[in-house]
Amino acid sequence: MSYEDCLAELLRPLGAYDLREGTANRGELAAYGARLDEAEAELDDTAGEMSLATAKGFGLERIEELLPYRPVCVTVKQRQRALAALLRISGDSFTPEAINDTLTGCGLNAVAEETGRPGYVQVRFPDVAGIPEGFEQMRAIIEEILPCHLNIEYRFWYNTWAMVRERHSTWRHAMDGGSSWYGVAIEHDPWE
Repeated sequence: MSYEDCLAELLRPLGAYDLREGTANRGELAAYGARLDEAEAELDDTAGEMSLATAKGFGLERIEELLPYRPVCVTVKQRQRALAALLRISGDSFTPEAINDTLTGCGLNAVAEETGRPGYVQVRFPDVAGIPEGFEQMRAIIEEILPCHLNIEYRFWYNTWAMVRERHSTWRHAMDGGSSWYGVAIEHDPWE
């Protein structure tokens, strides 16, 4: 129900107003109702932007202004997940599980693993063959998140023809599995 109709229903019991369509009273209610409808739409939009889970525009920008860096993201969903991870950082975020959860704040799936050498940790990007786009920005975020006493080794992987041949005996086999030329190039992280 529009606000015009709401106002008309509120005034109808008084019986003092002619509320039929086309009357001056109804025109006045239509003008007030239209402004109230616009205000409601604006409030709904603002309410949506106040929650990280539903924000799509200025709400995400305001949250990013609170942080020392912005995540490297393409989609709104990635941006929401990355900001949620960055906001979860706390003084007890230094277990391997908590660090990996927090690393999603760089906007890409990054995984930190202990190397077996004291004071060293490896960071890899299992979803991206080669060096990820925006790596320098991600590197700054990762180095801010990880404890400063750790030496960080970045590990990148490249899809070689030998790796593709291992997974697919023929090109037809790859296509039957639903892979495209570009899909074959990025479908496997050798360290998983």
